[in-house]
Amino acid sequence: MSRVKGGVQANKRRKNLLERAKGYRGIRSKKLHAAHEALMRAGRYAFAHRRDKKTAFRQLWIVRLNAAIREQGHQSYSTFINKLKKADIALDRKVLAEFAAERPEIFERIAKKVA
Repeated sequence: MSRVKGGVQANKRRKNLLERAKGYRGIRSKKLHAAHEALMRAGRYAFAHRRDKKTAFRQLWIVRLNAAIREQGHQSYSTFINKLKKADIALDRKVLAEFAAERPEIFERIAKKVA
């Protein structure tokens, strides 16, 4: 049986890895080992921060809602959300924050209905 050399596959693997590291600074985009380490680290951060992004956006929506609610004369965010649930209005924080920022007249009607 003849010997199979892995040159073609190895070159393909290296090329793909360096292609994914394109745009990284310095040696991280040129050398295989450094590029591989950079990609592994980038992957870990991307995985973790996909979840963090959801938390960050929810916090942003809550801050925006709280500001809009206080402008309307309500006490606080928590009492507003509680009254929303009691009034059986099923709008999430993202939609409410969007209304507060872009369509204040709609948000005002919702706030009046809750009060």
